Amino acid sequence: MRYSALSLFANALMGQKGWKPAWRDAAPKPAYDVIIVGGGGHGLATAYYLAKEHGIRNVAVLEKGWIGSGNAGRNTTIIRSNYLLPGNEPFYEWSMKLWEGLEQDVNYNSMVSQRGVLNLCHSDAQRDAYARRANAMRINGADSELLDQDGVRAMYPHLLDFDNARFPIKGGLLQKRGGTARHDAVVWGYARAADKLGVDIVQNCEVNGFIRDASGAVVGVETTRGPIRAGKVGLAVAGSTSRLTCKLDMRLPIESHVLQAFVSEGLKPLIDGVITFGAGHFYVSQSDKGGLVFGGDIDGYNSYAQRGNLPVVEDVAESAMALMPSIGRVRMLRSWGGIMDMSMDGTPIIDKTHIPGFYLNTGWCYGGFKATPASGWCFAWTIAKDVAHARNALMRLDRFRTGHIIDEKGVGPQPNLH
Repeated sequence: MRYSALSLFANALMGQKGWKPAWRDAAPKPAYDVIIVGGGGHGLATAYYLAKEHGIRNVAVLEKGWIGSGNAGRNTTIIRSNYLLPGNEPFYEWSMKLWEGLEQDVNYNSMVSQRGVLNLCHSDAQRDAYARRANAMRINGADSELLDQDGVRAMYPHLLDFDNARFPIKGGLLQKRGGTARHDAVVWGYARAADKLGVDIVQNCEVNGFIRDASGAVVGVETTRGPIRAGKVGLAVAGSTSRLTCKLDMRLPIESHVLQAFVSEGLKPLIDGVITFGAGHFYVSQSDKGGLVFGGDIDGYNSYAQRGNLPVVEDVAESAMALMPSIGRVRMLRSWGGIMDMSMDGTPIIDKTHIPGFYLNTGWCYGGFKATPASGWCFAWTIAKDVAHARNALMRLDRFRTGHIIDEKGVGPQPNLH
């Protein structure tokens, strides 16, 4: 069934009894052309673009829990393309363009809201760095606007602490096309669209090993629902990547860390767009239900637990108070943690590996959600063509061996700092 005003009206007349399940809860077949391990946004987007762009429809997406039970449902929903380096900015700008047409493409309301992303600056040096980034964005076709203090004050006249003694707000970098999208709806939309094209979405099917032939090529997976063979296997499991690649004796330049996110009680409209604190790692927006959605740094230690520790809660709260003191009167409603696959240079890996039939999508650090459409599009291209697209050509796995790293933050090979 195609969603439309007509179908909505027709089902209203039928007492809402004509709706069908958004996608099939498929049982696994013995074999597929392609298996995508991971039923989050990246895995589902990959399956969708494999079917839509390349005509490969004998595809299965295997998810150990339910669709969207991992990082896809544990993020702060921000979408943007305000990057600097050549390996990143064209990729994320392509993702922004896909976001802008996503709801029409998959026929699903993903609640894409281009409300704007404002990165605040607090020193002259930081303003110069933002001017350089703004120019890089424009070179790659992205919109950018450099604001002075008066420009920021016009947007948020009573909210921010402009004259903070330690972190005075001197201006900011604004991308008006940035904003937010509903994370659950993105996953559901891709799942429904992929299913419509014949992709099998198999839930509660955990992969615990790989099937290899005499030459060492990956030709399938071992799962809790039995062995499933495939011509190609793509991995898109975020923080669980290392746990699976170790079964192939692959050591990757990534670490797993917990990233916490927080939601406040519902408030009247307070923040129109997305605001980031330039003197610390803090970002905040307001959901359609009125809650402030915010986050900060990862927990510094390696962990596979989907929960965080109190020192990070305190650090995020301190940044929030430094930026907007009024937030101190707001009660926090809930928090959650996602497992981040932090790469050594802070940039993801989308590549064909040295093992025939095995493909890798990992290392997303903080940028996983905003990259969902482009990640799926480029990963699908790489799997279908056996070669990277120009948009992910620099995101190869061997860049750490050759020295062609993409260090957006310039902090060196320290995953916890990216």
